[in-house]
Amino acid sequence: MVIAAVLCSIAVGLPLGIAAYYFRRGRKVILFISDVLQTIPSLALLGIIMILVGAGKLTVIIGLTLYSLLPIVRNTYLGLSEVDPGVKEAARGMGMSRFYRLFKVELPLAFPVLFTGIRIATVNAIGTTVFAASVGGGGLGSVIYKGIRVMNMKWILFGTLSLMIMAIIFDIVMGIIEKRLNNKFSGPAIRKVAE
Repeated sequence: MVIAAVLCSIAVGLPLGIAAYYFRRGRKVILFISDVLQTIPSLALLGIIMILVGAGKLTVIIGLTLYSLLPIVRNTYLGLSEVDPGVKEAARGMGMSRFYRLFKVELPLAFPVLFTGIRIATVNAIGTTVFAASVGGGGLGSVIYKGIRVMNMKWILFGTLSLMIMAIIFDIVMGIIEKRLNNKFSGPAIRKVAE
């Protein structure tokens, strides 16, 4: 559920972050909606979606996707905004089109900030998935809820520790991937402009 939700939030959040970067008129609206979605308590958001879609994993995936948008949208916008204006100007002076500049220069240079947003969204989604059990989504949250109902500390500890370990592993693995991809993309983007 977490992987599906994060992939969906990347698919939605990246274009929204790019749109916020390019279109000043829509920027405030996009960032405001992302902020509002993040401020709604996760259980309340899942409850609203359950009324519309019904109970189950789809409700959880939609809820996690909406809840994960803010870090991805904001970090995409910030990463693109923080690209060195000199590099942008050099790329523009070479006659690169807006889209070519975006995909070959700006996005690769913005990648570290962008990927940090994806990391934050993933770790947050793991923590929020606990509430999946309350809307019929199952998962480790159901183990924790059962443990609370029957006062079984082993079940509660198992569910809680499993979620903590998952969050830590995902964060470490994504940190390693971030370093490798950063080395892979940032250097070629600068060389592309320098050539």
